[in-house]
Amino acid sequence: MSQTIRTPGPERRVHPRKGMIDRLRNLLFGLLRWIGRYVKGFHAAVGTFLAMGMVVALLLLWGFAGLAEWVAEGRTQSFDDAVLLWLNERATPWLTVAALEVTALGAGLVVWMVVAVASAFLWVSRHRYSVALLWVAALGATGLNSILKALFDRPRPDLFPWRAPYAGQSSFPSGHAMTAMVVYLTLAYLVARLEPTPLLRRLTLASTAVVILLIGLSRMYLGVHFPTDVIAGYLAGFVWAVFCALGIEAVRYFRRRRPGVERVEEDLDAERERELGVRA
Repeated sequence: MSQTIRTPGPERRVHPRKGMIDRLRNLLFGLLRWIGRYVKGFHAAVGTFLAMGMVVALLLLWGFAGLAEWVAEGRTQSFDDAVLLWLNERATPWLTVAALEVTALGAGLVVWMVVAVASAFLWVSRHRYSVALLWVAALGATGLNSILKALFDRPRPDLFPWRAPYAGQSSFPSGHAMTAMVVYLTLAYLVARLEPTPLLRRLTLASTAVVILLIGLSRMYLGVHFPTDVIAGYLAGFVWAVFCALGIEAVRYFRRRRPGVERVEEDLDAERERELGVRA
C-alpha cells in the first residue's frame, strides 16, 4: 500500500492583534451561550447580559482606583497644575468663548437633547433596540458618574478663577468627559451600523473623537477640571460605552427567541454582511 507523503505547506501566521480579537469574540460568545443555556426568553437573556456587563464595568472602573489613589496622594498634582497653568497662560477672549461653546456639548441639557433627537430618529427608522441601547448607555453613565464623584470627592482646581459658571464641588472624574465619551461614542457606533459608505463611517468616528477630545480640553482650559479628572472620565466612559455596545451583539444572538426583532432592527447583520461582501 502506497503512503501519501504530505509536504508541509507555508506556515500560517496569525497577526497578534487579530488573535486577541478572536479570543475576545470567543469569550463574548461563550458568555452569550452560557446565558442562553440558563436564561429563558429574549428580554430576560439580553437583560441578563447587560446586567452582567454593568457588574464587570463596575469592577473594571474600580481598577482605575489606582489612578484615584495617585491623585489622592498628590503624585499627579505637579502634572495637573503644570498643564492647567500652561493653558491659562494661553488664554484669550475668543478661546474662552469657543471653550464655553464646546463645553456646552457635554452639558446635561445638550446631551439629553441629543439623546432625545437621536432616539426619535432611530425609533421612526425602526431601530427600537438601538434606542434602548442609547438610553441604557446614557442613564448608566449618569449613575456611574454620580457614584464615582461621591466616592472620590476631589475638590476642583483653584489655580485661577474659573471661566465657566459654577460647576459643583466634586471634580473626579469629569462628568462632561465621561458623558461625552459614552453618548457620542454610542451614537457613532449606532450610525456606523447603518449603511453608510466606508468613508462616511470613518468620518463619523473621526469627528466623534474630535468632539470628545475638545470637550475634555475645554474643561481644563476653563479651569474646572484637572487633566487626570478628564482622563479618568474618558476611561470610565469608554468601558461603559463598550459594554453597552455589546448589547447589540446580545440582541443579534438571542433574536431567534423573538422573530419580530429581525423586522425591528434591520441592521443587526450589518457587520456580518460586510464580512461576506454583501454590504459596502
